[in-house]
Amino acid sequence: MTRLIECVPNFSEGRRADVIAAIRGAIAAIDRTAVLDVSSDPSHNRTVITFVASADTVLDAAFAGIAKARDLIDLTKHSGEHPRMGAADVVPFVPLEGSTMDDCVALARALGERVGRELEIPVYLYERAASRPDRVNLADVRRGEFEGVRDAIATDPARAPDFGPPRVHPTAGAVAIGARPFLVAYNVYLGDKVNLPVARKVAKAVRASSGGLPHVKGLGLEVDGQAQVSMNLVDIDQTPMHRAFDAVKREAEASGVAPTWSEIVGLVPERALFDAAVRHLQLDRFTADQVLERKVRAAASQWAEHGRGESLSSFVASVASSTPTPGGGSVVAHVGALAAALAQMVAGLTIGKKKYAAVESEMRGITERAAALGRRLAQLVQADATAYGAVSAAYKMPKEPGDAAAARERAIASALIGAAEVPLETARLCGEVVELAAAVAARGNTNAVSDAGVAALLADAACRGAAYNVRINVAALPDRAAGAHLAAEAQRITGETTQRVARVVELVEREIGR
Repeated sequence: MTRLIECVPNFSEGRRADVIAAIRGAIAAIDRTAVLDVSSDPSHNRTVITFVASADTVLDAAFAGIAKARDLIDLTKHSGEHPRMGAADVVPFVPLEGSTMDDCVALARALGERVGRELEIPVYLYERAASRPDRVNLADVRRGEFEGVRDAIATDPARAPDFGPPRVHPTAGAVAIGARPFLVAYNVYLGDKVNLPVARKVAKAVRASSGGLPHVKGLGLEVDGQAQVSMNLVDIDQTPMHRAFDAVKREAEASGVAPTWSEIVGLVPERALFDAAVRHLQLDRFTADQVLERKVRAAASQWAEHGRGESLSSFVASVASSTPTPGGGSVVAHVGALAAALAQMVAGLTIGKKKYAAVESEMRGITERAAALGRRLAQLVQADATAYGAVSAAYKMPKEPGDAAAARERAIASALIGAAEVPLETARLCGEVVELAAAVAARGNTNAVSDAGVAALLADAACRGAAYNVRINVAALPDRAAGAHLAAEAQRITGETTQRVARVVELVEREIGR
């Protein structure tokens, strides 16, 4: 069995997209490494990258990310709400399938030695990998942040690193490397920044170090003009998300303040959300087996094992094969579904942000509409292949005698009309996706405007490709006039879509060029 390790490095950069992309790319370039999530916060000026790799390659991937951060991040010019002492600030290993905490401790120590030796960055081991009791808690390790560590590391024996030189790297600072169970980064907002004193009071009340909730670390911060209680839930079996929220709510209301919303940073185990739902809804005898998507995934897995289901990689392989289906019509429907998903993502990234409160209702509507478009376009992937099958079957009908030939010609015409109608629907839906992309590009989260641009470009390409399929099927009709209205409709849709895409491109270029 492959031993899988999760690594969740935190980097002191949340504003420069090119730097974040370079660090992510350095990690993803390592063999047998999958980047699962990249979460950036401009106010914190911090990015959390979650990746999974085999135990044999995870150390190389983590080292690549630390090295790239050292080259691109200068802490002497860094400011943000979140405490930090390094360009690569915290690098924890988390055991997953086939691995143990002992594996992660060994990896943390091996990585620390290599970082100290090759990158000349001082390393502090923390949590389960800590070399001494006073370094188990990350807050103790990072106390004083970059500036404090810089001033004390050479003179205070308590601040001597576990690996590396007895001085901070001039621009990359120091790094904490450790091993820990799965951690959930969970933030609760308490309204306007005027409530920051309350947020700080609440954070002190709920964190474990002040006698609050077990295995909870908390800070009161100002983020995007709002008061935030920022928490790390180090052991969600001991303190689940709903218990943390209830405690924050109770403490805040004691000061006359109510929570406005909350967020999860990075990934979260599904059981954490199930536990919260069970608690809130007071469900009795609920089990995870009652979740529809779990049953669907299990069924799809069984189909795939018997050759009746298809992953993305197998779909790509099917397209590349010498068989005529899935062909261009299926591909453009799939691309259109991806475009709809991107538009939905940008709308989702806009919802809940105070800056975009005026368009929240519109964005919620867009997420619903984009999801519906994506579902239908996904259905058209198979519908196009089925329509081609009907055309192929019609051409194989007997040509003699005369009445059989006439029946064959009628069947061919009917099948070709059907084969033109499917991509025409695809083109029409892709045009609608472009409308959504234009809306999120104009009024959505500007941090994701490039994603809105990609959605528009993909949908435009899919629309044009679908129109090709309409026209080629109409051209094959015995009587082209019977399908002329379909070809004309496809031409009209692509013309309108091209105009909308030009507007989206203009919006994206203007925002990127600022």
